[in-house]
Amino acid sequence: MKFAPAAGARGRLGLLAAAALLTLSALPASADDVVARVNGKDITAAEVQMATDVFGEQLAQIPEAQRRSMVVDALVDMHVMADAAQAAGVADSPKYKARMAFLEAQALRNTYVEDELQAKISEDDIKARYEKDVAGYVAPEEVHARHILVKTEDEANAILKELAAGGDFQAIAKEKSQDPGSKANGGDLGFFAKGQMLPEFEAEAFALKPGETSVKPVKTQFGYHILKVEERRTQPVPTLDQVREQVIQMVERDKYQETLAKMRGEAKIEILTPPAAPAAPAQPAAPAPAN
Repeated sequence: MKFAPAAGARGRLGLLAAAALLTLSALPASADDVVARVNGKDITAAEVQMATDVFGEQLAQIPEAQRRSMVVDALVDMHVMADAAQAAGVADSPKYKARMAFLEAQALRNTYVEDELQAKISEDDIKARYEKDVAGYVAPEEVHARHILVKTEDEANAILKELAAGGDFQAIAKEKSQDPGSKANGGDLGFFAKGQMLPEFEAEAFALKPGETSVKPVKTQFGYHILKVEERRTQPVPTLDQVREQVIQMVERDKYQETLAKMRGEAKIEILTPPAAPAAPAQPAAPAPAN
């Protein structure tokens, strides 16, 4: 469902606030932190920030200048209705208590992961995981290629004749190529590895040696290509700084899985719901009647 503007957007933010912010404990605030009050209770800048983080994807579709006021409005709506629910005795209902128990467990789990696992990942942990991955890394081969793209095979063959007569590949690409992304750079595509280009294009690029040009046009869904390979190399191993965020994510995942497995092993767990029955095997189709 798309995020609707105006009242629809505000309504959806209100529902999200009511669900997500139940997981947040009240935070002490100074007078400078207070952005609104509902029935004498403060809505703080910290609460607005937490709500903004919760809404994430939905807010991305709202103009930036409107986001903060929309979040504040949604929080006001949430607190107005929360007060009404309190007055109606909803806090004493079994449904509310069951929901709060679930949300409290979720909030405790999330906070534990952030404070006890993620926050305690060290630089040594990150370097060790990077070195482990680098040790098993097989760098792929890459080619640095240029191409000229035209619409018809006749055009491509005419360009091949022009090149054979001494024509300059880059100058012809700038003049005649139909690829707007590489035309201005003389058809330059930079380095690429296998799996990044169309199969027929890639097969030709990796068959050529540095300095070689296609002897016949290569047809793809975009037209007819003439390729020239400039260089071949083994892809450089990325540095830790280049992949730091990915490495941190892997360390976080590993630490989470290891910790959870240990906790499950030490916990007393009883699964009381019977397992789901396996799906019945599909019956073979009945043979068609003979004519």
